[in-house]
Amino acid sequence: MRSWFVGLTLVILAQMGWTEPADRPPNVLFIAVDDLRVELGCYGSPRVKSPNIDRLATQGTLFTRAYCQQTVCNPSRASLLTGCRPDTLRVWDLPTHFRVHKPDAVTLPQMFKRNGYYAQGIGKIFHNWRQDDWKGDPASWSVPAVLHYNTHNNDTPQVEGEIPPNLATVAERTECRDVPDDAYYDGRVANKAIEALKEVSQKEEPFFLAVGFWKPHLPFNAPKKYWDLYDRKDIELPKVMTTPVDVPDIALTQDLIEGRYTKEEILELHHGHLAAISYLDTQVGKVLDELDSLGLRDNTIIVFWSDHGIHIGEHGLMRKTTLFELDAGVPLIITTPNHPKGQRANGLVELMDLYPTLADLCGLEPPNELEGISLVPILEDPTRILKEAAMTETARPNYPRGNDPEVLGYSIRTDRFRYNEWRDFKTGEIRARELYDHSKDPGETVNVVGDPQFATELDRLSKVMEETLPSTTPWSNTNAGG
Repeated sequence: MRSWFVGLTLVILAQMGWTEPADRPPNVLFIAVDDLRVELGCYGSPRVKSPNIDRLATQGTLFTRAYCQQTVCNPSRASLLTGCRPDTLRVWDLPTHFRVHKPDAVTLPQMFKRNGYYAQGIGKIFHNWRQDDWKGDPASWSVPAVLHYNTHNNDTPQVEGEIPPNLATVAERTECRDVPDDAYYDGRVANKAIEALKEVSQKEEPFFLAVGFWKPHLPFNAPKKYWDLYDRKDIELPKVMTTPVDVPDIALTQDLIEGRYTKEEILELHHGHLAAISYLDTQVGKVLDELDSLGLRDNTIIVFWSDHGIHIGEHGLMRKTTLFELDAGVPLIITTPNHPKGQRANGLVELMDLYPTLADLCGLEPPNELEGISLVPILEDPTRILKEAAMTETARPNYPRGNDPEVLGYSIRTDRFRYNEWRDFKTGEIRARELYDHSKDPGETVNVVGDPQFATELDRLSKVMEETLPSTTPWSNTNAGG
């Protein structure tokens, strides 16, 4: 273990331009965010102010079509962190911890820890607030996880003296107070991450540092200065706030906007959402700046990802848990010391591909049961296409009930189409289907599954779906009696 004096010397040398030796195993900075849909400046959004994440995108590879494996926090994170699909884990809801059915699973940070890395988790990495018995999954970390356990609704500002008034008006969903960044979770997460980086810079072993931010998940409660970055009169309502034509009812959530929110309230929600993204962006920037100031960037792999997206009036819906593009698509950026900067990869990828990718980049042997594939070929050549389809699923109703939701929805995204099947949980019988043609309808406003002109394509996509479905679906023999 290096002494504190040596550690201080390293910091001074870093400020003078010194970097870690090239033969040292690469570090990993693993940045997770919650409910961030594909809405950032680097993804072409003209209204979002996200300079720090945009700068990160210029330093690595931005994936334009990355998809989560389920459109709700716990299953999505469990899938990514174990490299297995939700069906394999039998995790379709918020309360079930993945170790209930796979007690011996080796998680992504656990793999690094077993291979001599110092693994630390700060903030929301696993979805633990409904699983307090699991304490952030201690097997995954070298030290206990911190700031991982609570709920978004408990993010009451921590300030000295009286809490400033809330200038927002949408009850329980927006909050605009003139408070410092660290009054809320994410500011404190950034501060802890900065402290951790200073500590790990003094260690002999390489590090896997996972930093999980809570925004822009509801409630939209960024400090006032981030609301002030945007003028309400410049914010527009979603172009389409009605449900898709010919959409089956089962495809919708229970959180509809009709009769619940006025247009002014929806505008405020979008204002708060933008403020939350910019607040998140600033916290990410603080962590990245500290990584640079310590001279660690040249030997650190950075992964930036979101667990799923969110609706804020689009399709007439609020929240997530659908199979629409807005919920399934996620931002994903990977930077490495050894691959070109400023790349954009348009091939289909899945979040569960991150586990084998990081194992590949760091020269580690991953577990055999991983269901994703390494994305290193895309980092080497961003024009590479590795998959014909990316699969996302969700359970019904809006939030699934225990381990026996009545229906599971499966979606495949191909280059042109999104094709969805809603299946009986116990028998696999198809109850409803959807088909959206992204070449003409990127907003997924018309379900064309019954249009005769797509009959041939529908038959082909049905076969692709069958081939892509995991062998561990709840009605399969693999999971019988599980």
